[in-house]
Amino acid sequence: MQLIKNAHILTMDQDDRIFHPGYLVIDGDRIKEVGSGEYANESQCDWVFDAKDGILIPGMINCHTHLGMIPFRSLADDVPNRLHRFLFPLENQAMDAPLVYASSKYAMAEMLLAGITSFVDMYYFEEEVAKACQEMKIRGIVAETVIDQAPDGEEKFAGLKYGRSFIQKWQNKDLVTPAIAPHAPYSNTSESLKAAQTIAADFQAPWTIHLSEMDFEMSKYQKECQSSPVQYLNDLGLLDDRLIAAHCIHVDAKDIDLLKEKGVAVAHCIGANTKSAKGVAPIKEMLQAGIAVGLGTDGPSSNNSLDLFSQMRLLANFHKTYNHDRAAFPAREIVRLATYGGAQVIKRHRELGSIKAGNLADLCLVETQSANMFPVFDPYAVLVYSANASNVSHVWVNGHLCVEDKHLSDVSLDQLKQELIQAMEPFNQALANL
Repeated sequence: MQLIKNAHILTMDQDDRIFHPGYLVIDGDRIKEVGSGEYANESQCDWVFDAKDGILIPGMINCHTHLGMIPFRSLADDVPNRLHRFLFPLENQAMDAPLVYASSKYAMAEMLLAGITSFVDMYYFEEEVAKACQEMKIRGIVAETVIDQAPDGEEKFAGLKYGRSFIQKWQNKDLVTPAIAPHAPYSNTSESLKAAQTIAADFQAPWTIHLSEMDFEMSKYQKECQSSPVQYLNDLGLLDDRLIAAHCIHVDAKDIDLLKEKGVAVAHCIGANTKSAKGVAPIKEMLQAGIAVGLGTDGPSSNNSLDLFSQMRLLANFHKTYNHDRAAFPAREIVRLATYGGAQVIKRHRELGSIKAGNLADLCLVETQSANMFPVFDPYAVLVYSANASNVSHVWVNGHLCVEDKHLSDVSLDQLKQELIQAMEPFNQALANL
């Protein structure tokens, strides 16, 4: 058994209990006990760690990302036509299985070091992402992208065939939940969208999509269908409670009602949305409607970082301004979105996203010894407004200590970087020839 003592424990449970000073006992992959004061049976524990008043929270959940896109980080960030000028051409010319594998491992390392213990990925060659997930000992929903032309298939919408085979092969694996991801309504046909939903339904798997994100997307469906993208999917019978919709920036009251009625969850990506000047999603209204909302970083090309501390701070700043209300989105609510809210999005809230006996031991300890972490009047406010990824000291996934004293426990970050540099050689050559 592992014992964490002298912690400032934010349980994020139904009653928002706080234990300070508190202790937590891990037995195998589960939380055995959490409470205040001292643990009476400390002598029975194999490993005892003094948290020194660090803030212990549930492992954070990144509800939308593209882990294979580390090579694109900082590339043409301010170019308006970046997607078609750089991203799509380089994906088609240079993206392959070894590059996705190396990129995903590096991205997983970055997330673990930032206290993220679960993620939802949408990209190509997802078998490589699943392998990396098991090796890095992080929890992931791993979704193969369905799009008209993909780098991992020659025929149109090759992700359908790949996705079905992938889900079938990776069902019931520890840490990995296979899924499928039609890229967006506008990059699919009604037939390919329905086929993706059918595959998800056949295996009772999650599925995810970019939705109501782009200005041209909104214009397209208004012009062609006199409706929004959300209403278009609803008319096709595609909104259901396995669907995770990323972005949902341009949604109105009718859209919100439909998302709630059908049980669709939303991944809010404030960093990517505002960096690309697309807008601020009305998540206040979504939450008031009872929609499950979690936080997503989007890919490292869209947001440049894979940590949720930056997203929490951006959420506070943008949404307070957007709503002209300093009291909107208090820090406690924002931390909840990064933890329990994310667990609701991925339908794992009965065993993830909160700290209580019986839950899976996915945990993040944020040290409070650094200069930026003193004083701690409100631990939630410290996490949202003061902390950053470098303050994460220890991370557990499934009871396994993945990060210890701010370093990866199982692999060298330098080694992962060198492997990625090598895998990027064809990518860099293709970039030079653009």
